[in-house]
Amino acid sequence: MKISLIDLAFLSEKRKDVLLLLEEGPKTGDEIKTALNVNSTSIMPQIKKLKEGRLIVQDEKNSYRLSDMGEIVVEKMEPLLDTVRVFEENYDYWINHDFTAIPEHLLNRIDELGNYFMLEADLNRLFEVPEDFKNNLLESKNIKIFLSYFNPLYIEIYSELIKKEADMCLILTEPVYDRMKKDYREDLKMLIESKSAEVYICDKNVTLKDVVTERFCSLVLFDKKGKFDHQRLMSFDWCGELFSYYKDMSRKLEKI
Repeated sequence: MKISLIDLAFLSEKRKDVLLLLEEGPKTGDEIKTALNVNSTSIMPQIKKLKEGRLIVQDEKNSYRLSDMGEIVVEKMEPLLDTVRVFEENYDYWINHDFTAIPEHLLNRIDELGNYFMLEADLNRLFEVPEDFKNNLLESKNIKIFLSYFNPLYIEIYSELIKKEADMCLILTEPVYDRMKKDYREDLKMLIESKSAEVYICDKNVTLKDVVTERFCSLVLFDKKGKFDHQRLMSFDWCGELFSYYKDMSRKLEKI
């Protein structure tokens, strides 16, 4: 029975590993065994199947390389595998959180999140700004923040950043802006009048917190019930693009 190309590329972990390894360039059988830490008994039957499926070829020097078709298959399989890894690493998080605030063009590149990690809240300090997060934020010189929920503890942080003359750009959703204008008017006025800060208003109904600095990036998604659960996704990939996406659709606040 002839095996399908999908099964050939994905059904066996060893075959998949061989294909990804050969993307680096031709390898001998011994080099494949060493790189993958396997023996001949386990890997040679899989190499034989890949040859029969014309995904790899063997040259006169007994080196294996990707065929023309194999190169195309591997080029397309890598983003899919990276996407699966992103979701698998924190499967429960992704199935329970609403990521519709991430635009389609960035969702299509979710594989680029790469080596992200989840920052869990300390249950004993659930309603405080995490100390490491706060310290890194205060040591940053260029800060971009999109806020769709209000936390009064950040007001003091904004004030300290203004005193340090850090370049800061805040995007507030309408509800956050209304809350600040009502209860923290002078602080909001300070931000608007500061030479090192810009404030924008976004009228989209978005549940998201995106923080981008030269030191770190942090993304907070709400759960599917619209609740904030204090989990932060830390990554250096496309969080800045996400911020720019919302900035482009926001209006700059000149005065209150």
